[in-house]
Amino acid sequence: MIALEPSCPEAALAAMRAPFLDQGATLIDVPVMQPLALLLDLSGEAMRSRLFVVQADGIDEACLRPDFTIAAALAHMAARAGPCAYRYEGKAFVVAPPGSGRSEEFLQIGLERLGTRTAKAEDAELLALAWRAARAGGRADLSIELGDVSLFSAFVDALGLGSSLTARLKRAFSRPRSLKAELDRAQTSNSAPREGDHLAGLLARLPQAEAAAALEELWAVAGIEPVGGRTAQEIVHRLAERANDRAAPRLTPGQTDLINRFLAVADRPEAALASIKALATEAGADLSAQLDDWRERLAILNDAGAPQENMRLSPAFGRAFGYYDGFLFEILSGALGPDAPVAAGGRYDSLLTRLAAQSASVAGGGAGEVGGAAGCMVRPWRAWAGGRS
Repeated sequence: MIALEPSCPEAALAAMRAPFLDQGATLIDVPVMQPLALLLDLSGEAMRSRLFVVQADGIDEACLRPDFTIAAALAHMAARAGPCAYRYEGKAFVVAPPGSGRSEEFLQIGLERLGTRTAKAEDAELLALAWRAARAGGRADLSIELGDVSLFSAFVDALGLGSSLTARLKRAFSRPRSLKAELDRAQTSNSAPREGDHLAGLLARLPQAEAAAALEELWAVAGIEPVGGRTAQEIVHRLAERANDRAAPRLTPGQTDLINRFLAVADRPEAALASIKALATEAGADLSAQLDDWRERLAILNDAGAPQENMRLSPAFGRAFGYYDGFLFEILSGALGPDAPVAAGGRYDSLLTRLAAQSASVAGGGAGEVGGAAGCMVRPWRAWAGGRS
């Protein structure tokens, strides 16, 4: 059953909306129904359990929108637009994590800047915007959690782990349990068999088209009818990766220790950057560009009056939406805890590029100017001092 989030008082809602009205952005409304397969491809398979899967005319597999970012990006690409800023206000829908007891329909107010140039100034502006909107709700217990997907990516790249293992660790980054499982598995012996290895090995010996046909035939014989899942071609590709993984080098204890210490960093931004620099030097990783970006970003935030004493930078911090590929943040309330962010946002520069590659089927053949992408949103009920999670 979906829990309908209560409404905020209109005065509080107007105060939280006001910072977004000053951005010169176009107000948009996007469909509630969104293509399921595309969202999973862009956000990651782990998002499936958080989506409301529905039947919709004209869409083979659909879900209710879990947020506005991908929907806004689809509209932007379909319009073949140049750099644009869009603002929105509307309901989103998520299935609650197991054990939490409820799923949600909730209000979001947000801004997406699509097709723009990647810029540290833009990152800082979006965080400052989200902070002003969140503070307008009246809470006095807010703090900021900062992260950067590109820091982990660059650190892992420098360890020379092999392309397959590196890709797996990056895919698992936004899901701590999955990342721990990948790290544990990457230390085990290649000789230890895993479930599915025999099938992976058999299919890996065939050309991909033949392997996909064989898998579809197996489904037919077994009476299996996949619903809302990956295609046979995608499954074959993943099984081939698994077969190749068995011949790949494993993580050494030293590499594992470096990764775990890197992920354990969590401190005030300047102190965290110093710790990251020391670990990068130890690992032989050159993160100077990323660290310089962060120092510039922090200087801009300081000039904008963002409260750095309320900030924590953690390279292990990620969000469930797997399209983030750079700077990201959440604004948290001490009363609500880390699982109920008041506001959030970040950078996802690769999103438009990935959509452009699929534009023939997704956006009717249209592809606007591809550039950077970043955005932020606030959840008014959580931001309002009189609200609860």
